[in-house]
Amino acid sequence: MLVLLTDDQVLSPSQVCPGCLLADKSGQPRWRQGKLGCGHPVRKCAATQSIQYECEMGFRVANVE
Repeated sequence: MLVLLTDDQVLSPSQVCPGCLLADKSGQPRWRQGKLGCGHPVRKCAATQSIQYECEMGFRVANVE
């Protein structure tokens, strides 16, 4: 499940992405083959955590399971 992270909140892409010009037709992030197509990787916090991305709107995006 993709989530958007701020300093003090975890948001659903459905709350943010529909207003983004880079979102897909359904208003969701362009997540393909395990990579965010509308952003770039920024860091991997720990060996057990997934890579975080930064979208073009400035949100950190993570895929949590």
